Amino acid sequence: MKLPAVSARFFPFAVLIASIAFVACTTTVPETGRRQVNFMDPREEAALGFSEFKKMKAEKAISKDASLNSQVQRVGLRLSKVMPVPNAEWEFVVFEDSSPNAFALPGGKVGVHTGIFQITKDDAGLAAVIGHEVAHVVARHSGERMSQNAVAGAVVAGAGYALNRDGGNGALPTAALGAGALIATRSFSRGQELEADRMGALFMARAGYDPKESVELWKRFGAWRTANSQGGSGPQFLSTHPLDERRISELQQYMPEALAEYKRS
Repeated sequence: MKLPAVSARFFPFAVLIASIAFVACTTTVPETGRRQVNFMDPREEAALGFSEFKKMKAEKAISKDASLNSQVQRVGLRLSKVMPVPNAEWEFVVFEDSSPNAFALPGGKVGVHTGIFQITKDDAGLAAVIGHEVAHVVARHSGERMSQNAVAGAVVAGAGYALNRDGGNGALPTAALGAGALIATRSFSRGQELEADRMGALFMARAGYDPKESVELWKRFGAWRTANSQGGSGPQFLSTHPLDERRISELQQYMPEALAEYKRS
């Protein structure tokens, strides 16, 4: 069947973009073996991480709580010995922020909010959080997301150009393609979160922390979300984070792998 003129013009462009991305920029995620597309150079990722973390330290209040800082440094040091971060210059900072959150940037920069300690409770819980966040860096998820977005943006731009060039009303079709790309990248982010859960459990196990505590952490997080009316807000297919029940189920599935590492640590 002959393709419509617009589709025929757009199809080779889309194939070209996809082919360049997958052939030239395919790497393998450590631990899971998943193939990913990543245009970013690890050194460039680390440089961005260094720059962004410096900016955060200048703009956000840093906690002076000796107990919290001591715990983060203690857990961070143990984990840093088993987490293979490219170009790492490890730094662990506690920020005064009541939101229960933490993050890691390329290059070994880790930020922990004071609000997360109500959920982590102990060293093992904190190790689960830091291990998960650094797993995103080890898997180079940020570079992967930028690469995915670049490909999606190029395809959508090319489609819009082709549709509008022929004198048709390309606004609606282009918007539809954009929405599809948004859903695709957000769906992929949920996969990255689950991948980071798995890798984080392995890292905490290798550092000598019981990986079963990662399951308990997400149970506490689920309880906190429910208590604070943040559970189940919005449809899951538009969420960048999996629902607590799913990530707990997936973690339990991979727990034998993590427990084997724990016994060897």
